Amino acid sequence: MQLTVAIYLAHLNPVTKAHVKIIEELKKANEVRVFPVIFINKGEEINSRSFPFNFELRKKMLQSIFGESISVLSNYAFSAPFIKYMPPLLSPFSWNIKRQILDGVSDDYFTYTGDKAEGFVLKLYGLKPRIGVRKTISASIVKEKMFDAALGKDSDWENYVPTEVVKIIRENWNIVKKYSSAEDLTYRLLGMKFPKYGFW
Repeated sequence: MQLTVAIYLAHLNPVTKAHVKIIEELKKANEVRVFPVIFINKGEEINSRSFPFNFELRKKMLQSIFGESISVLSNYAFSAPFIKYMPPLLSPFSWNIKRQILDGVSDDYFTYTGDKAEGFVLKLYGLKPRIGVRKTISASIVKEKMFDAALGKDSDWENYVPTEVVKIIRENWNIVKKYSSAEDLTYRLLGMKFPKYGFW
């Protein structure tokens, strides 16, 4: 019997225990496809304080826990200038994202989000969202705790991240240090974060 496809759209920057719990729940009765969001400018992925880890590292984090039991795909990709995706629904480029996400997916699917605003937008696009309960400790908070550690402050960030992922982050600690004192160059629009670099 073919399983329903559960599509999980998320930043996963970094992958946390909360993300793992969500994926484990989705896996119980569905084929899980995870789409870490990617922002591209002139063929290169944009990384910043809000998006420190690139797609390949986030994929490695997920596979260190789930192996090949889930699919980690790069289809959830926005290309600069990001303003072209605005306004949602009216911009033809915004509909391209839906086509990218659903490439190779039958009608038996749903998308998962823990964000009500994002869920509303997904519903407008007909992406059949299921809105879960937002976790108390978000990846953004964990990321800030991680930056605190890189700046020499007391931090318990490792308590919120799977052991396998902690190892990967430690192996790439230079990335954390690079962005720990950087400015947050991010626009927040309709439950979505976009890099300021490449937006216009």
